Formats: sequence, C-alpha cells, structure tokens
Amino acid sequence: MDETASAYGLSDAELLAWPTVYRADLFRGQVALVTGAGSGLGKAIAVLLGRLGATIVACGRTPEKLDALRSLLRPQGIAVDVQPMTIRDPVAVESAIDGVLARHGRLDLLVNNGGGQFPQAALDFSVKGWNAVIDTNLNGTWYMMQTAARRWRARNEGGAIVNIVADIWRGMPHLAHTAAARAGVIYLSKTVAVEWAPLAIRVNCVAPGCCETTAFGLYPPAAVATYGQSNPLKHAGDAMDVAEAVVYLAAASGKFVTGEVLTVDGGQQLWGDPWALGRPRYFALDDPAARMADDE
Repeated sequence: MDETASAYGLSDAELLAWPTVYRADLFRGQVALVTGAGSGLGKAIAVLLGRLGATIVACGRTPEKLDALRSLLRPQGIAVDVQPMTIRDPVAVESAIDGVLARHGRLDLLVNNGGGQFPQAALDFSVKGWNAVIDTNLNGTWYMMQTAARRWRARNEGGAIVNIVADIWRGMPHLAHTAAARAGVIYLSKTVAVEWAPLAIRVNCVAPGCCETTAFGLYPPAAVATYGQSNPLKHAGDAMDVAEAVVYLAAASGKFVTGEVLTVDGGQQLWGDPWALGRPRYFALDDPAARMADDE
C-alpha cells in the first residue's frame, strides 16, 4: 500500500489501476465538475472520470487535498483543474461554475459529492451542528444544482447531474441530520428531474451503503465492527463501486434514466444492522438481557 493510502479505502495506486468495465475514451471532450473531490468517494469518482477521458474540475474545502489530486492525475495525462471553495456559499458556487465555463467552454457533468456529517445521538445535536450538516448536504447541493441548471438554460445546453446521497431507506441511527438532508436531496432531485427535462438536464442520485473509504476512520471501532453485518453480502463496498455507478448514470448508458436513485449497498436496504456509533446494548444480538438495559 502506498504512502497516500489510508487504513481504510483504496490507495492512489489502486484507484489508478482498478479494473473498470468502461472504455477509456467514454468521456473524451467532456468536462466534469466533482465536489468533495479531495478524498473518499469524491476522489474515486474524479479519478475514474479522468481515466475515462473527462477533464476534471475538482472542488473542495482543503487546498492541500486538491493539490494532491492534481499531482496524482496530471502525470497520467488527465486534464485536471482545482477550485478550493465551500458549497455552503452560493456566491462561491456561482463563481466556481462561471469559472469552469470561462476556462473550459463547457460543463457536461456535475457530481455533487461534497458534504459531511458526524455520528451522534439525535438527542444530543446542537442547533449549530444540525444546521451545519443541513446547510452543507442539502443547501450546498441545491446551490450547485440550481446554478448549473441556470447556466445550461442560458447557453441552451443540456447536462447531467448525479447527486451522492445515502442509503436512507430504513433510517440512519446516529446520523439523523444527514438522513434528513440526504432524503431532501433525493426528493429534490426527483422533482427537478421533471421540471428540467424540457431543458435536456437529467438528474439522478447514487445512494451508497457502507463503503470502505478514508471516512471509515472518522467513526469509532465499535461502529466499523458492525459494517460487516450491514448487508446480506456481509462486507463493505469500495469507492469504485460508487464511482462506476456514477459513470453509468452520467454516460450514454443512462440517457433514458432521470429522477432515479441507484442504491449501491449490497442489499442493506433489505437486511443489515449498521450503527454509526456502534450497536447499542438495547439492540445487542448475543445477549437478550442486554436488550432491556439502557445505554449508559
């Protein structure tokens, strides 16, 4: 594993060499803007789109991560442009998208991966913590979507939007704030997929389940220990599972797909028991008596 690899997730070398079912020139001549591209799922998506011929515009809040991505991709012959920014600022969003159009002359694909959350019991959320997650995951995604759509309309051009959401179908204990925000993005996407169809704009979502990325390191070991029981396949996915789902929706393979949610979760929506803070004693699987005890 190379020095840029984490204890969780794919290394840089693996991202560059990971086998893909898609042809190498699939996105040649196209420009893809990926938010949250400096690490985790966003980085994997940006790398794969670049490997498939797209010019990458990588956005994120941490310039060092974006610079590292640029240094990774350019020696591979992948055109990459970086834009440090926060999607929570609508003025910065407009400036970023206008900059893409000014520098590259076009924008074909917007991947809204940028977001963030922290595991916590819902009763303990502060107003500030709740608002920070909603503002980033819902409002920030919306600012990106609306601004891109307005620019496409003004230029009489279509485009594709893929929003990275979450596997919210059975709720997300210990992550209620992001469950609310991601559910909002899903039904926002379904709504504007209809409104924007006359503009030749397709809007879809990818909903990952427990996928092993560097974000695993943000959760306690007790939480990570439950992820092998999160789905019927009994293992976490990887970042390329999500990246290839994005490609399917963004490319011509998805030309007749809009307003859809592609769930990539190993069946987690059907069966599984993931917990972002570890399984509470009340829900213990191996000690019936413990289920009657309150958490301390």
